[in-house]
Amino acid sequence: MKSFKTSSYSPHAKFQEALAELNEYIHLAEAKKGDLKKYHQQLARLFEITHQQALHSMEDFFRKQGKGPFTGSRDLTVEAFHADLIDDGKGWLDMIIDRIKFSPVYPEDYDAELADKIIKKYIKLMDNFERKFTKI
Repeated sequence: MKSFKTSSYSPHAKFQEALAELNEYIHLAEAKKGDLKKYHQQLARLFEITHQQALHSMEDFFRKQGKGPFTGSRDLTVEAFHADLIDDGKGWLDMIIDRIKFSPVYPEDYDAELADKIIKKYIKLMDNFERKFTKI
């Protein structure tokens, strides 16, 4: 696994790096064709990093437009939806909720459900955001 650089490059460049690593990890896990359970923790960690970098990209975009600050990730996500940076506002809000549910505060085993959502839904939403944001 790569380590994320802490240099001064843009929030969007950091998001692109995190997204590439998340996609790479998903392909690696899927190629193993076995029990994906051992990949759940790392997948969740990479997802959290990628989602956070996406939020930083959005925040930087709006800051440059003179908008913000935002009170939290939900407000930022809603604004990104209204600005047409993201396609599926509900899907992005679900990501926020799932990150909260994945927190150690919740005692249930949520790893498998989160991994499934990342692979089947959230990675596509992030890839779509990357395509849209790159066109701006």
